[in-house]
Amino acid sequence: MDVKLVRDYLLSKPEAVEDFPFGPDVMVFKVKSKMFALLSGEGGKSPDKRPQMNLKCDPLEAIQLRDVFDDVVTGYHMNKKHWNTLYLSQADKSSDIPVGEIERQIDNSYTLVLQGMTKAMRRSLETNYSS
Repeated sequence: MDVKLVRDYLLSKPEAVEDFPFGPDVMVFKVKSKMFALLSGEGGKSPDKRPQMNLKCDPLEAIQLRDVFDDVVTGYHMNKKHWNTLYLSQADKSSDIPVGEIERQIDNSYTLVLQGMTKAMRRSLETNYSS
């Protein structure tokens, strides 16, 4: 999954917004001012300079994902217990993480952030996006 597809998927989450507090090279995705993902384009910190994304994760699952996928590592510049870094695909190098798994991890990160919000904040999302 490349940066454009990942960015589009991140922005498809209800009330997700993109911000650039760390400069033009790092996209920060928030819901209700709470960060659920960071995305950096080509030239990231991976050994082969691929794009990378940081996502929040349950601590036990974070360890399991690192064991299963070579392209999932401890969160770069983040709390290593609660965040993972995923190395993404680019033109000359693919990721070993399937697209569906990347989307699942994004969904999980978004949900974990929502769970940490007050009931009133969650309720406003439910009100705006329920069917």
